[in-house]
Amino acid sequence: MPELKIAIFTGNYNHIQDGVSLTLNRLVRFLTSKGVSVKVFGPTVKHPPIKHEGDFTEVPSISAFGRPEYRISTGLPENVKQKVKDFAPNLIHIATPDLLGYKALKYADNNGIPLVASYHTHFTSYLKYYRLGFLEPLVWKYLRWFYGHCRHVYVPSASMQEELNGHGLLNGLKIWERGVDTELFSPEKRNLDWRRQIGFNDDDVVVTFVSRLVWEKNLKIFAHTLNKCTIHNSRIKIMVVGDGPERKDFHQMIPQAYFTGYLNGESLATAYASSDVFFFPSDTETFGNVTLEAMSCGVPVIVADATGSKSLVDEGETGFIGWADDTDKFASYINLLAENGQKRTQMAINARKKAQQYEWDKVMNKLLEYYKLAAK
Repeated sequence: MPELKIAIFTGNYNHIQDGVSLTLNRLVRFLTSKGVSVKVFGPTVKHPPIKHEGDFTEVPSISAFGRPEYRISTGLPENVKQKVKDFAPNLIHIATPDLLGYKALKYADNNGIPLVASYHTHFTSYLKYYRLGFLEPLVWKYLRWFYGHCRHVYVPSASMQEELNGHGLLNGLKIWERGVDTELFSPEKRNLDWRRQIGFNDDDVVVTFVSRLVWEKNLKIFAHTLNKCTIHNSRIKIMVVGDGPERKDFHQMIPQAYFTGYLNGESLATAYASSDVFFFPSDTETFGNVTLEAMSCGVPVIVADATGSKSLVDEGETGFIGWADDTDKFASYINLLAENGQKRTQMAINARKKAQQYEWDKVMNKLLEYYKLAAK
C-alpha cells in the first residue's frame, strides 16, 4: 500500500496538558519515528504549555464559556483547508467530535478519504456536573451520527466499548488502550526524604489524588471520603497532585491536605511512588491514565465503578472498585489498606505486574496496524 499520510484533527494538542494532548503527542512522535507523514490541526494559545510534536497547524478558536483555559474551534477556514489539500492525506483521524471534527468529517466525505476517530473524552458523563443532563439524549444522537461515518472508532478500554455499544454505537469499534512508561513510573522512585520534607512521617499512610482539578473528576466525593477517614485515623494523610480552576475551592474542602501543584516527569513519578494508596473516584474517564501510572509505581488503587478505570483494576488484587458516590464504601477501603500493611504490600506488587502489561510500543503498534487496515 502507499505511504501513510495522516491528518489528525483535535480539540486539544498543546494548549491544555491533559491525557488527550499527551496521548496524541506521544502518538505523533511514534508515527514520525516509523516514517509516517503526519499533520495535526487544532486550536492553540499564544504561549502553549506543551512543546508539541510534529507538524502542527492552528485553527481559529474562542475561549470556552466559563472555562477560558479551554479553546473551542470555530471551524475549518479556507486557508487551513488548503493546507489539508496540499498535504493530501490518505487517512483522516478525528480526536474530538466538535465543530472542527465535523468539518473534517465533511472534508473526508467530500474527497473520498478514509476516516477514523478516537474516543478520548466521555462527554455525556460530564453533563451532570454542569446541570446539563437533559442534553444527554441529544448528545448521544449526535455521537451515533458522527461516529457512524467512521471506518474505525478507537476506544481505550473494553468497558468503554460496552458503554458505547449500549448507546447504539456498534460498528467499527476497536480497542486502543493507553500505555505507561514503566521505567519512569516505578516503585524505585519512592523517596522517604521527599515525604519527610513535605511533613509526612514514615509510618503515615499517604492517600494521593492526581488530576486536573475540575469538578468532573469527582473532587467532592474525594474530599468527603478523606474527611471521614482522617477524623478516625490520624496516620492517614492526603496529597493532591495537580492544578486547575477548582483548586482553591477544593483545598477549602480538605484543608488538611498537602497540595503539590502541577508535577510531571521525575517529580510526578516520585509523588506516585512515595504514596501508599491512590484514590481516584472520577466517573468520567475513558481509560484512567493516572490510575495506570499509580499502579506502575507499585501503589494500590481505589477507583470508581465506571468506564475506563474499572477495566484496569482487578478487584481485591490490585485495588478496590466502588460506586462513584459511595463515600462510606470508599472510606472502608481506605481504612482497610491503612490498617493492613501486608495487604498494601501484596496489592502493590500485583499492581506493578498488571501495569507492566501496558507497554507504549505495543499499544502504538496496534494502532498503526489499524491505520493500515482503514486506509486500504
